[in-house]
Amino acid sequence: MSKIIALLTDFGLKDGFVGSMKGVILSINPDAKIVDISHDITSFDIVEACVVLNATYKYFPKGTIFVSVVDPGVGTERKPIVVKTQDYYFVAPDNGLLTLALENQKVEKVIHIKKYTLKTDTNTFHGRDVFAPTSAYISKGINVEDLGDSLEDYKKLEDLKPKVEKNKIFGKILMFDKFGNGITNISTLPEKFRLHYKEYTLENVKNNFLEGEKDKPNLIKGSFGFYELFIPMKNFKETFNAQKNDEILIEVRKL
Repeated sequence: MSKIIALLTDFGLKDGFVGSMKGVILSINPDAKIVDISHDITSFDIVEACVVLNATYKYFPKGTIFVSVVDPGVGTERKPIVVKTQDYYFVAPDNGLLTLALENQKVEKVIHIKKYTLKTDTNTFHGRDVFAPTSAYISKGINVEDLGDSLEDYKKLEDLKPKVEKNKIFGKILMFDKFGNGITNISTLPEKFRLHYKEYTLENVKNNFLEGEKDKPNLIKGSFGFYELFIPMKNFKETFNAQKNDEILIEVRKL
């Protein structure tokens, strides 16, 4: 049975970029099963892609090949890579996009892709010319070692995790979802806390998106695996002019 190839990009659907990637995959392996995770990642936003991939990959069957292309450095010296873990394959530019997904995976091999790519007269579309054919050949059973040279490691994004200083945790907003909720980089909280965002203070976590006040931010543990700031039935980002990297301060309170 052919492996699943799951696509995650910032290409959108207007220009046919996703379609050409699927065409390459199916030309190499007509039996490939292609799944779209998302093609609406904010343009050039590697962190957002990193968060979305991490939130979704674990729900796919073992052996799935993830092709993740948010690649503002396409054509530069950054390497195209494939990472084989105990459970999955990850095909992506080596720009930090895989940081969160690989944290909880046992990495077996990291390969700099050099073979089995399309020969074209452009160096601007590695999604079509490098990553798509790579995933297709993997789905047909080729050994990843045959795709290129082994690497000792892959690039990891820095400054994703909160900083802890004594009884304070310094977090930030990583991204916004479709509803305008602010996805933070905070995955755990102390039993008693006081969270400060701009001039607002929060001291509890809501159970669902209909709870909470409509004139101030509310906190919930969301499906991305991080705590989120939201307003019931409203857009948190627009209401509070929230921005990526807005600081969140958490004070740890004594029980």
